[in-house]
Amino acid sequence: MVLRLSALISGISGIIILVGVIYPIASYDAVYSRNYTKFISPLADPGSQVQEVLTNSTKGKFDNTKASNWFTGGASQEDFSAAEVSYYTISIPKLRIDSATVAIGGEDLSKSLIQYPGTALPGKRGNAVIFGHSILPIFNNPKNYISIFTMLPTLKKGDLVFINYDDVSYTYKVEEMFEVLPTDIQVLDQDSSDSFITLVTCVPPGDPTYPKRLIVRARIVPPDEK
Repeated sequence: MVLRLSALISGISGIIILVGVIYPIASYDAVYSRNYTKFISPLADPGSQVQEVLTNSTKGKFDNTKASNWFTGGASQEDFSAAEVSYYTISIPKLRIDSATVAIGGEDLSKSLIQYPGTALPGKRGNAVIFGHSILPIFNNPKNYISIFTMLPTLKKGDLVFINYDDVSYTYKVEEMFEVLPTDIQVLDQDSSDSFITLVTCVPPGDPTYPKRLIVRARIVPPDEK
């Protein structure tokens, strides 16, 4: 009787865990992805490059804690490490992220958020691109850098992001959200018409193949509009 009861409990527990792992990934397209603008890549035939990324992922060659692995043809490990490391902080109230560290230089996403090399500094004209790690939503912890951007898909247009850089506070408002492939490095380009930040994570959160990148772009809010 005890053995049967233990087996039943183990079976139910296994089903709950399996659902907790599979459902968030399977439901991502229905809940979030369908609401995003679809980025149309200008690349003529990105399929082979994307397939290489997916193949490396399934074979365990893709370490998504290293920011240099996130975009095919983008900045290399040496590019990320070339800059002298400095830091600033970012807060996103809706995601319960409070004064999280963003590193300029380095690429270890398990220790901090990472700013993409060569992108603008916060508050300056251009596009500050910030990478953050994500995992299965059931393990979300906004204070842990391994899971810090897990709930990034829940942001919406109009949500606010606060950055403190060099003792100056800046407020940004989300303007658009869309998905790209790992080959679509055009989204990292600069736009000098204003000051922007772009938040990037792998989606669906927890998917071991890391097939897409979620792009959340926000524009600075002028001081007189705060």
